[in-house]
Amino acid sequence: MSYSYDPATAHRRTGRVLQIARFAAAIAWSVSSRLLSSSSARGLTNRFDMDAWQPLLSALFLVFLLAVGFYLLEVIARRPASARSVLGLPRRSTSSEEWLIGAAIGWGMVVLAILPMALAGSLHVSFWTEPGTLRLFIINLLSVAATSLAIEVIFRGYPFRCLIETMGPVAATLAMSILFALAQVLINGATSTGIFIAILMGIVLSIAWLRTHGLWLAWGIHFAWAASMGLLFGLPVSGNTDLSVLVETTAVGHRWLTGGQYGPEGSRLTAVALVVGLIVLVRVTRDYAWNYTHVPIVAGGYPMEVKPPAAHVAMEESAQQNRPAALVQILPTTPQERSAGDTPDS
Repeated sequence: MSYSYDPATAHRRTGRVLQIARFAAAIAWSVSSRLLSSSSARGLTNRFDMDAWQPLLSALFLVFLLAVGFYLLEVIARRPASARSVLGLPRRSTSSEEWLIGAAIGWGMVVLAILPMALAGSLHVSFWTEPGTLRLFIINLLSVAATSLAIEVIFRGYPFRCLIETMGPVAATLAMSILFALAQVLINGATSTGIFIAILMGIVLSIAWLRTHGLWLAWGIHFAWAASMGLLFGLPVSGNTDLSVLVETTAVGHRWLTGGQYGPEGSRLTAVALVVGLIVLVRVTRDYAWNYTHVPIVAGGYPMEVKPPAAHVAMEESAQQNRPAALVQILPTTPQERSAGDTPDS
């Protein structure tokens, strides 16, 4: 059996192996950074008696460590890039607009998800007006902003882009969405419905990146989703009730409607809200998809910048070096019966 070596195939295989290695290193660094940031924030807040600031500091430390680690991975891969690019936050004129659109979509999906509960009379609301509640609300709001950014950087940022280069956008979206759901199981103990919702949410957020090649839109969706559900409506966010400081809402009713103790992310109707949000997302990002993701059109044909022959170049150089020849005046032709100097007949 004969074997022929194909350099192009070997190059593709080597590139794929390197991309998988970069992805594995990025995930390993993300896990290590999360543990380190949580430990550092806990030690710092315990020392200075600032327990309320622990989630915010932990998220900020995590974003910093992710930026440093991903930047070093790009340097090792000989693909130097800025910290903003490795985080997936490119500097462009529409960044704030994308974030606000994402926030509007995230808020709308939450409203659509809890509206059936409100119409069914399943929500019982309580308000807290104790001193310091507003301060805790602001701290939690900042914590949600930083935490949602860190999560998006991990699951829709640098590792996601490495996976896209390895297996394409569709497979990468499914893989990262499943990984996102598994993380919800390990951290929050998600229900079976919660796992499905997490996968669907991961798909929505991944498509937000694919439509814009930036995390501004996905960050806005994730922030508004968690802030609206936990801070504004006082409901559990993936089973977590720590965000409910001003408003605390208890949902009573069937689990398929309310999600039980896990919150709306365990409700089957939330899947409908996410599908509607995905449709809206695709429609409102048409311009972004064209401006930031399309491949530039390159004119076809052959290059027309053909160099002149060497002999022609030599003739032009020789003509420039020599003195120009004297001008020759060419007189107009005249009839044979008279000369050029005769006066014409009147």
